[in-house]
Amino acid sequence: MRTALTLEVGGKSMSTLVCELAVVLFSFLATSPHFPQLLLYHGDTQSTATPHTLPLTPHLLSPCRSEMSSTAYSRPSKLPGGAGERRLPPRLMRGLTGKIEPKKLGLGLLAGGCLALLTYVSLAKLFAIYSPVFASTANASGLLQNSPPASSSAPQKEAITPPEDTTFVGRKNDDPVDPVDFPEEGPAVAVSEEPGLPEALVSRKEKEAALPSEPNPSEKDQDKSIGDAKMACDENGIDEGFPYARPAVCELAGDIRVSPKQKTMYLVNPSGAAGGFDEKGEKKVRPYARNDDFLLPAVVEVTVKSLPSAEAAPQCTKRHRVPAVVFSVAGYTDNFFHDNTDVMIPLFLTAGHLKGEVQLLITNYKPWWVQKYTPLLSKLSNYPVINFDEDAGVHCFTQGFVGMYRDRDLILSPHPTRNPRNVTMLDYNRFVRAAYGLRREQPAVLGEEPGMRPQMLIISRSGTRKLLNLDEVAAAATALGFNVTVAEAGADVPAFAALVNSADVLLAVHGAGLTNQIFLPTNAVVLQIVPWGNMNWQATNFFGQPARDMQLRYLEYFVDENETSLKDKYPKDHVVFKDPKALHTQGWQVLAETIMKQDVQVNLTRFQPFLLQAIDKLQE
Repeated sequence: MRTALTLEVGGKSMSTLVCELAVVLFSFLATSPHFPQLLLYHGDTQSTATPHTLPLTPHLLSPCRSEMSSTAYSRPSKLPGGAGERRLPPRLMRGLTGKIEPKKLGLGLLAGGCLALLTYVSLAKLFAIYSPVFASTANASGLLQNSPPASSSAPQKEAITPPEDTTFVGRKNDDPVDPVDFPEEGPAVAVSEEPGLPEALVSRKEKEAALPSEPNPSEKDQDKSIGDAKMACDENGIDEGFPYARPAVCELAGDIRVSPKQKTMYLVNPSGAAGGFDEKGEKKVRPYARNDDFLLPAVVEVTVKSLPSAEAAPQCTKRHRVPAVVFSVAGYTDNFFHDNTDVMIPLFLTAGHLKGEVQLLITNYKPWWVQKYTPLLSKLSNYPVINFDEDAGVHCFTQGFVGMYRDRDLILSPHPTRNPRNVTMLDYNRFVRAAYGLRREQPAVLGEEPGMRPQMLIISRSGTRKLLNLDEVAAAATALGFNVTVAEAGADVPAFAALVNSADVLLAVHGAGLTNQIFLPTNAVVLQIVPWGNMNWQATNFFGQPARDMQLRYLEYFVDENETSLKDKYPKDHVVFKDPKALHTQGWQVLAETIMKQDVQVNLTRFQPFLLQAIDKLQE
C-alpha cells in the first residue's frame, strides 16, 4: 500500500505552488522576443508552407487546471490578446493535444520551470545590485561602524603574523598610513569581501587590507634597514650677552624604542659607536626648554639608555616612520610669554622643518594646555599627541629628539646647531597666523580710503603694571583719529589672536600681553610702555627686537620716576630710584618684588607725541 506524501506551504499543496510558479514564469517568458517559440506545421509531415507560430499559453498547462481551479490564479481558457489577435484553427490544437499526453506535458513543464528557477538563482548573485536595506543585521552593523563584519563567506587569505607588532605610523613614499594599534598576539582578522559592495561603502582600512601590500617586515629585516646608532647632544647652555642658560637637547638616530612607562628611550647600539653615555650606558635629560634651577626638579627626567642588541630592548607595540620629539610642558607654562618662549618657539625651531611629519610626546602632560594650543600643535604635527606620562606602549622610531632647541626667548638668530636653517621670528609670525587662520597680512594705510580710521588695541592688565589712566589714554588716541579697543588677554587664544590681527597699532605696558604681537600683520605698529627701573634691556630683548625681527614698526615710551606708583611706596633716596640697576644684579626674585610690582600713569603731554608717531608710521 502506497502512502501519498503531501507537502503544504501556506495552506497550499506543493503541486499547486509549482503550477502557480510555472504559470507566472511562462507567462513572463512568453512575452520575451528571445524565448524559443513552438513551430507547428499542418499535416503529419513537414511542409514547405509558411509555419504558424504558437506562443506558449495556459492551454499548454491543462494538467495544472485541476490543481488551480480553486485558487485565485485560475485563468480563462481563451487565448490572450482579445478578439483582435489571430487564433489557431481548432484542428491544429486537437492535433497538438492528441500527440502530447497531458501528464507528460505537465512533468516536462515542471522540470523546465525548476531548471529555469535554478538557473536564475545561480546567476542572480553575480548580477545583483547591493542594497543596504536588505543587508543582514551583522553586515549592516559592520558598515555603520566602518569595520569588517564578524563573519564572511568569502575565502580568507592566510595572514603573515610577525614576531612583534609592526604597526606603522607616518608616511612611506608619500603614501598616507593610518596609525592603527594591533594586538600583540592573536590571529589576523579576516577582511570581508562583499560581492557588489559599492566602493564608497568600503572603509579605507578594509580596502588597504584587501589590496596586495608589502608584507610586514620582520625584526631582522628592520635591523637591516636601520642605520648605525648615533646620539649628539648640545649641552653648551652659555650664551654671551644673554643671562638665561639653555638646557641640554639630544638628537638620536638608529633603532630607538621609547617606553613612556619606563620614562626611557632605548637606543640599540651594538657597535658602541653612539657616545655621550655615562659608565652605566645612560644619559639623563630633563626635556624642558629653559635651564632654570628652580624649575628643573619638577620636570620629568627621561633616560636615554644604550643597549647592546635588539633582543635586549623591549618589543615594539607601534612603529613610526616619522621622527619623535619628547618634551615637557612644566615650568612657567600657562603664562603666554613662557608658553611661546619655553615650548612653542623651541618646538618650532626643533621640528618646524619636518612639515608635520613628526610625532610629539609630551611629559608633565596638562590636558588643558594641550587643548589650549591644539591649533599650533596640529600645525606642527599631523599625528595625535602622545601622553608620555600615561602611555603604556613601546613606540619605535629611527630618529628622535629628547628636549628642544631654543634661542633667546622671542629672538631667533642663525646658529650652527641650535638654528642651522636660519629660522626667523618672521617665519614664526607667519606660522602662528596660518595656524589660527589669520588672513590679514598688512595694516591699514592711511589715506587710501576717505574717512578710514586706524584700529588701536590697548591690552589692559589686572595684576601688576597696570595703566592707571587707561581711559584718558584711550580718549586721547580717539581724539587723534583712532578707533580704540581695550581688552585683556584671556584663555581663548584663537579669539584674542583674531582681535590682535585686526589691529593696526598695539599698545601695552611691558609684560606677557605684548607677546600677542606675534599675531599682528606685517608692518603693524607696536607701542610699548616701559616701566621705571632701568628696564631697557628687558624692553629691547623681550619685545623690541622681536618686533623688528617680525617686520613690525616699533615704538617705546619710557616712564619716568614721576609716572610710577613706586614713588608712593619708596622714598626718593631709595635704591629703586638712586641705582635701580643694582637691583637687577641681585636676581629675579628681588626684581620681581620691587621694580616689577609697579603701576604706571603716563603724562599725556609727554605721551601724545608717541601716539602721533604711530600714525606717522602707518603712513610710511
